[in-house]
Amino acid sequence: MLVAGMKAGEARAQQQYQAQAQQQAAVEQARQEGAAQAQPQAAAPATTDVTAELTKLAELHKSGVLTDEEFAAMKKKLLGL
Repeated sequence: MLVAGMKAGEARAQQQYQAQAQQQAAVEQARQEGAAQAQPQAAAPATTDVTAELTKLAELHKSGVLTDEEFAAMKKKLLGL
């Protein structure tokens, strides 16, 4: 029984590790998208759906992936403020 409990604990730890890795990847992607949007584009219309991007940022912020400061900075970049 002790071995089964240890295996269950290891499985939970692995799931938590994977969730954290996914969150870190999402943060990095959001940062890269924010940096790409901050760069001026040569007379090309914005193809990014701002509402969808704001929603994505809000979800990352709500889930704790982004800090208040990161969320505010990315939102400003996205809105061009």
